[in-house]
Amino acid sequence: MFKLSEIKELIELLDQTSSVHELEIESEGMKLAIRKPDRSEAAEAHVAPAAPFPYPFTPAPQPPVPQQIAGQAAASPAAPQQETHSTPEEGTLHKIVSPMVGTFYTSASPDRPPFVSVGDRVTEKSTVCIIEAMKLMNELEAEVRGEIVSVLAENGQLVEYGQPLFLVKPES
Repeated sequence: MFKLSEIKELIELLDQTSSVHELEIESEGMKLAIRKPDRSEAAEAHVAPAAPFPYPFTPAPQPPVPQQIAGQAAASPAAPQQETHSTPEEGTLHKIVSPMVGTFYTSASPDRPPFVSVGDRVTEKSTVCIIEAMKLMNELEAEVRGEIVSVLAENGQLVEYGQPLFLVKPES
């Protein structure tokens, strides 16, 4: 059975994302469908018994759901502070942005150190993070030579296409 708090969290996540307009989830014989309304219609969500599968189905193990929803992390008082050095005028900084919607990871695995931290020097080919999309791990390169001055996303956070992830002070 779906908990009300889980449904509210899913609705907020759907409302905050720009690329997802409809979500269907099946769990324990129940089906939850949430659709983002057009401007002319009201929001709608309903729970119904799921249709049985015609063959045995074992769902793949899912990673734990982050406690913070993307976009709420900055507003939450319990969210860890983002690392920053004294930054020059932001207009001179290079933004490394997410090339896709996915999950942001700072390292190759939980037991490995982050690819980069604030103050690290990077080259055009330096791997700065991994974006997981559809079970594929996509390494993201810095594409600029310079120093990491800010990490704008948290490990395990859902990120959108074009969302800034790092600020780099380019070398002259």
